[in-house]
Amino acid sequence: MDAGVCREHLSTLLREESELLAQLEELLARESHILETSDVQALETTTRARQERMGALARIEEQRRSLCALHGFSADKAGLDGLMTWCDGEGTLLARLRECAERAVRCRDLNDRNGIVVAGRLKRVEGMLDALTGRPTRSDTYGPKGYGASNTRPGRVLGAA
Repeated sequence: MDAGVCREHLSTLLREESELLAQLEELLARESHILETSDVQALETTTRARQERMGALARIEEQRRSLCALHGFSADKAGLDGLMTWCDGEGTLLARLRECAERAVRCRDLNDRNGIVVAGRLKRVEGMLDALTGRPTRSDTYGPKGYGASNTRPGRVLGAA
């Protein structure tokens, strides 16, 4: 494959990645709103759509790594930089690559924020369940056998081997 064909292939991959990241960003923003409204059905729908986008992004990443390997470059950032220098010496694809990187950071931040909301809600529900069942608040420490102390039954320890 010559440099021109490689550049076109890489351009296509970056365009597809940009489109998928835009969709993912929109889904994560929608997911944030859905988490506020507690619409379980809508949350399941956006979760499936998010997973589909993540799978497609993983496939694009694998194609990009394969393209690097095909031309003798490593499958990391340095390899991608080398590939781009070889096939796109004028740097016409750099703006699209930067856009993808910036959008990926925004997606990560949105996902992290949504994760914090979900974790907070889970902790609140656990607290309510503990109050309803009379179960003591669970501890996230480890017990003498290495597993969570919350997995042990309450009571006295009579001896240990």
